[in-house]
Amino acid sequence: MKNYNKLALLVVIFGLFSAVYVSQYVPKTWLEQSLVYEVYQTNDGDNAYIYRGKEVIIEDVVPYQESALNQATLNNVNEPALSQQWVIDEQGTIKQLKPAFHFGVWSLLPALITVSLCLITKEPLSALFTGIVTGALMLGEYDITDSVIIPQLAKEGSAALLLLYLWLLGGLLGVWAKTGAAQAFADMMTRRFVRGQRSAKLVSWCLGVLFFQGGTMSTVLVGTTVRPLADRAKVSHEEMSYIVDSTASPIAAVLAFNAWPAYVQALIFVPGVAFLATEADRLDFFFSSIPFSFYGILAVIGTLLLSLNITTFSGRRIREAHHRANTTGQLDAPNAQPLSAKELQSRVVPEGYHSHHFEFIFPLITLIGIAVFTFILLGSPKVNWAFGAALMLAVGIALAKGMSLKNVMDGLNLGLKSVVFASVILMMAVIIGFISKEIGGGLYLVSLLGEQLPYWALPITLQLMTMVIAFSTGTSWGTYAIAFPLAMPLAWAIGEHQMLANPEIYMMICFATVLNGSIYGDQCSPISDTTILSAMTTGCDLMDHVKSQIVPASFAAATAALLWTLCVIGFAA
Repeated sequence: MKNYNKLALLVVIFGLFSAVYVSQYVPKTWLEQSLVYEVYQTNDGDNAYIYRGKEVIIEDVVPYQESALNQATLNNVNEPALSQQWVIDEQGTIKQLKPAFHFGVWSLLPALITVSLCLITKEPLSALFTGIVTGALMLGEYDITDSVIIPQLAKEGSAALLLLYLWLLGGLLGVWAKTGAAQAFADMMTRRFVRGQRSAKLVSWCLGVLFFQGGTMSTVLVGTTVRPLADRAKVSHEEMSYIVDSTASPIAAVLAFNAWPAYVQALIFVPGVAFLATEADRLDFFFSSIPFSFYGILAVIGTLLLSLNITTFSGRRIREAHHRANTTGQLDAPNAQPLSAKELQSRVVPEGYHSHHFEFIFPLITLIGIAVFTFILLGSPKVNWAFGAALMLAVGIALAKGMSLKNVMDGLNLGLKSVVFASVILMMAVIIGFISKEIGGGLYLVSLLGEQLPYWALPITLQLMTMVIAFSTGTSWGTYAIAFPLAMPLAWAIGEHQMLANPEIYMMICFATVLNGSIYGDQCSPISDTTILSAMTTGCDLMDHVKSQIVPASFAAATAALLWTLCVIGFAA
């Protein structure tokens, strides 16, 4: 243990001194970033586009050659004159230019420090904080609290995460624990459907496939729902967290009837490519590429095999966890530090209160129903509405059945306390994800590629690059924003330069590698919100989850890489 502490201290010292060195002596490399929207003309003749459901008027459009943010200009400046600018290119396409920078290989430093400390110390909070300080020092920000942490926590997205995962989710879990609803649901499922570990895992897998919206929403819904019945069936927490995590995002790339296509299509416009010209074309391209989402398909199959107690491809850690739960009944490894409080698993139901499984089912149906219908009607699921309504319904049922207001509030307080630690980790992960993107780690990795790369090597190279970017930043959607605008034009240029017979299929395969590589990196990263929430909702130690999941996920990724290479050689050349 002392040796580990010394090693961790050396990593911290190296990170902090290196960060100060980078800030003072390493120059920024500026790169042009372009965003293409569906631009149309208003009745007044103005150019406009729709952003988050609102019309935005485009003003002051300049020719691309005259822009202060084109690459030729950025190559000759220390700091750009503008933060963004609208331009029109020679083809008449209006697009938005934004400058971005990286520090070369040094841009990977905060992620490297964070992941290293997570693995050495198994203390994610201290590791994340050290990564944040390292990244902030690289950016020249020495007032870490006021200049970095508070501004990031004050952002709309961070506040929404805090509201959802601290107050609403924690409150709902606490009320369910106080009323005994979760335990009553587990008892009912055990009597009617769950006969042991295999059936409990199969129910979990089916729910993961059913909630194919992807990301944090699927993770929380499935994890929260299956935790009580899986614990009753004595399924190890490592197995459960893997099943929940490895069906959340991978299934969203395969059953893509969600928000993903609408987001991704805006990032894959390539000038001069007919099958990516319009939004409808790009959506069609997304769905046509789904058969090439080999990692997503294999990841979901892998969790199905584990649900059937076939552990051949699951790795040593999951097999050991499965054996431990079978022989000793221990759901966590020795010395594990689960992210959810033990109070939620203890019986805290007031004397005389009779629990019923409908107290769990009705709020859950409300939660899912609101999320699904708001997605259908509004284009995006209103998760906060869904959890808020479910919490109010759970509280209302408890009060209607005679529970005192004091006991209900005790339950809410219990739930809030149970998720504080996990919520702090989640907030830290959001901040370091922002810092990693700000200092350009992803841009640096993608910029290493060149047009002379052999066509058959590009898909696996893009996969590896996006795996590293997403692992380093903890976000797949953030990786898409970095990688797609660079990878898709590169894939088209290589296909044209090397005269491939089927460039559209080649583009589909390269598209799938970016999509799936990002999912892998996000899924395996200890600073990813879905990774943290998978461990939190299933009661698993975060690093036990990361270490046990990375083996089967890597096996699926390696198999997918082989299939992508074979498909490129067989169908695109």
